[in-house]
Parts: sequence; structure tokens; C-alpha cells
Amino acid sequence: MQIIHRNLKDPRIGFVSITEVRMSSDLRSARVRISVLGDAEEGRATLAGLRSATGLIRHELGRRLQNLKFTPDLRFEIDPSIEYSVRISKTLREILPPERDDPSATADSEENADR
Repeated sequence: MQIIHRNLKDPRIGFVSITEVRMSSDLRSARVRISVLGDAEEGRATLAGLRSATGLIRHELGRRLQNLKFTPDLRFEIDPSIEYSVRISKTLREILPPERDDPSATADSEENADR
């Protein structure tokens, strides 16, 4: 993350979080899943910026990971899981009864308890 936040100056790269890195068994390639704060267009722009900076990122990784024989090839992709979680949460809020913190929900539950 430090390489992305400190070394890259590409304006296309927005607020990005690395959510997962999967290395191949021979450690020669890595799939880097990212989450981007913003809409789909900002995600595409960030992905394009990261892909264009892959050489610089690999160079910095190679410098920092001196005990590896090879610096892995990096493949960046958007991780849709956070967006999916937000959509599920929103749907559940729409279909489930109100939380107990809601005063109207407390009054209803007290009436039902008296019956």
C-alpha cells in the first residue's frame, strides 16, 4: 500500500485499498484485488492508472523484497465484494423491521408483549 500511496503520482488513482493478493505457487505472478472509493468510472480510472504504473510498482517491490528470486508479475482487478456487501446491507434495511433504537418500534413491541 505504501508504494501506491507514496510513490504513485498518477491523478487517475483515487482512494484505493488492496483487499486481497493471491500469489501463484511459483511466486512469479500475483493477482491484486482492489477496492476503490467512488463510482464505477473512478474505479476504471484507478485500475487504468495502476496498470500503467505496474512497472514502477514491480521495481519498488523488487527493491523491498530482496529475498525473492523473481519479482512477481502483477495483475490488478476490481474487487466487487465491498460494493456487493453495501448493496446487500441496503436491501436488508429496506425489508427488515426497524431497529429497536427506533422509538416507534419499541412502542409496537411493548404493545405486543402486553397481549
